[in-house]
Order: sequence, then structure tokens, then C-alpha cells
Amino acid sequence: MTSSASDHTPGRRVVHEYLTFFVAGEEYALTLQQVREVIPYESVTRVPGVPSPIRGVTNVRGSVVPVIDLAIRFRLPEAPITTRTCIVLVEPKIDGTPTLMGLVTEQIGQVLGLAEGELLAPPSFGAPIRAESIAGMARVQKKFALVLELDRLLSPAELSMVDEVDVS
Repeated sequence: MTSSASDHTPGRRVVHEYLTFFVAGEEYALTLQQVREVIPYESVTRVPGVPSPIRGVTNVRGSVVPVIDLAIRFRLPEAPITTRTCIVLVEPKIDGTPTLMGLVTEQIGQVLGLAEGELLAPPSFGAPIRAESIAGMARVQKKFALVLELDRLLSPAELSMVDEVDVS
């Protein structure tokens, strides 16, 4: 059996990997354990009556996959579609069941490897989302990326709350 940098062997650095991406010009990150793949933004079919962050559904190898616009989820304007726009396919646990979903992103950033203890505590103020939806902060050069807690961020209760808040 071979060992890797992410083994919990004494004397080895434990490394966790995160994918970074951009929404409304800001960098966010997700653990690679929940990322399945990145696909081009092609055809998304709108579905009437769903919470506003759900942009619609797309066909991924014959499966109907809901597509979430994180900009709307964060109470920002809908993300414009450009040649760099893509969908990050993720698999959060919704009511305990792994559920394939897509996230609209302006563009992909990079894969970060963070050693144990390098993930910083989330901010206590100023974030565009509830603190429970933030796993921490990852240092990306001179800036930070918010590391998202997908299971909470994409829960049905959280997605529908966006429509209930009057932002006027």
C-alpha cells in the first residue's frame, strides 16, 4: 500500500484539498470531497415555482440536476453568463442523502492544499451568508477565500429563505 501527503501518518502533513471559484468577483472554496466535476455552462431549463436561487435544471448524462446560482443565494444580482461560466457539480448531503447539484460560477480558480490548522475561523461579521454556512477562510496569496459548508448552504430551508427576505 502506498501513502500520500494526506495520510494521518505521524510526521506527515495532513493536507485537505479545496477547489476555488468566483461568484460576483469574490473567491470561494469547496472541499474536493464534495466536488464531482466541472462542466461548461450550456443548457439550463428554468422551472417555475422553485426558490429563486435555483436557476433551473440541466441534463448530466441523462440525470436531471438542479442548478443553483450562488450569486442569488448570497442575495446578489444573478450571475451573467460568459464564456468562462461553468457549473461545478457537487454532492452535498440533503436530509442525509447525497444529492447531485450544480453551482453556477463565473470561473474556476485553483486547487488549494491546506495543511491541518491552515483553515482559519470564519468571520463573525460582514459575510454575505449565514456564519453556519461557512466552514472557514483559506488564504489565497494576499486575499482569502470563504470555504463553504455545502450541506447547510444548499439545504432546502436555506434556499427558500432567500425568497422570504425583503431586501428593499
